[in-house]
Amino acid sequence: MHVARERQLSRRSLLGGAAAAAGAVALTSTAAGTATAASALPAVDVAVIGGGIAGLTAARDLVAGGKTVAVLEARDRVGGRVVNLSLANGGVTEGGGEFIGPTQDRIKALADSLGVATFTTYNTGKNLLYKDGTRTPYATDGLLGSVPPVDAAGLANAAIVQAKLDDMAKTVPVDAPWTAPKAAEWDKQTFESWLNANAIVPSAKFLLDVACTSIFSAQPRELSLLYVLFYIAAAGNESNAGTLERLTDTANGAQESRFVGGSQQVPIKLAATLGDRVVLSAPVRSVVQSGGKYVVTADGVSVTAKKVIVAVPLPLTGRIAFDPLLPAARDQLSQRMPMGSIGKAIAVYDTPFWRADGLNGQVVSDSGVVRSTFDNSPPDGSYGALMGFIEADQMRAYDASSTDEVKAAVLKDYAAYFGDKAKSPTSFVLQRWDNEGFSRGGPVAYAPPGVLTEYGAALRKPAGGIHWAGTETSTYWTGYMDGAVRSGERAAREVLAAL
Repeated sequence: MHVARERQLSRRSLLGGAAAAAGAVALTSTAAGTATAASALPAVDVAVIGGGIAGLTAARDLVAGGKTVAVLEARDRVGGRVVNLSLANGGVTEGGGEFIGPTQDRIKALADSLGVATFTTYNTGKNLLYKDGTRTPYATDGLLGSVPPVDAAGLANAAIVQAKLDDMAKTVPVDAPWTAPKAAEWDKQTFESWLNANAIVPSAKFLLDVACTSIFSAQPRELSLLYVLFYIAAAGNESNAGTLERLTDTANGAQESRFVGGSQQVPIKLAATLGDRVVLSAPVRSVVQSGGKYVVTADGVSVTAKKVIVAVPLPLTGRIAFDPLLPAARDQLSQRMPMGSIGKAIAVYDTPFWRADGLNGQVVSDSGVVRSTFDNSPPDGSYGALMGFIEADQMRAYDASSTDEVKAAVLKDYAAYFGDKAKSPTSFVLQRWDNEGFSRGGPVAYAPPGVLTEYGAALRKPAGGIHWAGTETSTYWTGYMDGAVRSGERAAREVLAAL
């Protein structure tokens, strides 16, 4: 995990005088269970748990509103599920969230305010469809757009299914999908069962399956149909209805652009504006209400606050001890929404050689460990980088494998897609979010059947003075960096109104 060279934020930088001024010590338990002294910071108005984009955004807005803040981040870096990975050639690539696109207004505004520029994802040339062992290049500027060229019956069926999903999604309120007119009916079934009844041509089912795993890093059998429809509805903004096409497309879609210098530049620069308010290497273990305030205790540090914003992956909220206990519905929700299973494998080459073959580096495949890829080269194309997503069943199958074993499987796929040159990268980096202790998966915590209608109302409802942020709690662009920003802004508004 590489943290920005521009400014290293550390626990020591915050504690360098604050702990002594506080004049208090608490006891906390580390992950190993041993008691250690926790230095108490000066009391603040708001403690923010989580230094990802959501928590940092909330902290920014609270400071702008005149409140005192402490951000406690478990990792030794900021960014959460957004991280730059260092390459052997001195470059960086993204190990987590990296793309932004149309209607993702809030992440774009944040990046602009911090001076982080964007560039267009490389999309010149043909995509590749790899199906049944056959490699088929196809243009994306024709009548079919970016849809892979399967048989005519499959294309027609897929178009009908996509239109149905978009129409159904229009009836789902993004702020309360559990109140949709057919919420009970749709939440009773998996996306898989609905596809089996509607995507009746095998090639159409293949296209929808690939779309599902690419978006959620989960299999259709794992997802509630209602949750999928909500996610489609959320792929827009207050002026533009969400569509499945916007989720899946590169040009004019969610994968349209990337950040110069890597996406972690956004949280790094945002954290720098907060300075010593950000405490790293401080996983929070407990939140205890006492005397009308909250004592938030992490490894090595504690802070007393009037309000708390929790901005960590939804399932991980259940690993924090709350006293008094959280409302049962909120705790049950965190138990029932697991993280998707995802990894990213980036192979680096001297040049982006596939471009000379008229390819844009994007693949859709029905086999292998990597079934979708992107050209992750820098804006100037000074070296080549192929990024492949390892998702859902494929990621789970390799969770216990060594990096060398994963690398061998990935390069076998890359060679099948792009030829023998892909077998010999100059370097290779792998990020497995399933095995990352403070995420345990990604890109989002999803809802299986029955969860939204039974527990969804607890998603954003404050528990006393505890408020909720994180991309899972956003009404638009859930699961994306834009959703994280929106959730932080909303949580900050709630707290400012309550203080």
